[in-house]
Amino acid sequence: MSASAGGKPRRKKEETDEERRMRLLKEEAARELGLWDKVVAGGWGGLTAAESGRIGGVVARNARGLKDG
Repeated sequence: MSASAGGKPRRKKEETDEERRMRLLKEEAARELGLWDKVVAGGWGGLTAAESGRIGGVVARNARGLKDG
């Protein structure tokens, strides 16, 4: 666990079902676009704005598909 500014260890927040679904949609989109290796190597912050936007577009499309279907 990482320590906060006060020196007390912080507990990792438990992931909600909605956060888990969103994480899985993002990971699936990154794989679909061939960006997953880049995410694994450098984290989400290692992506360019254009790459992040492409992932966001795929996530939105897939989320709409889940909602409609």
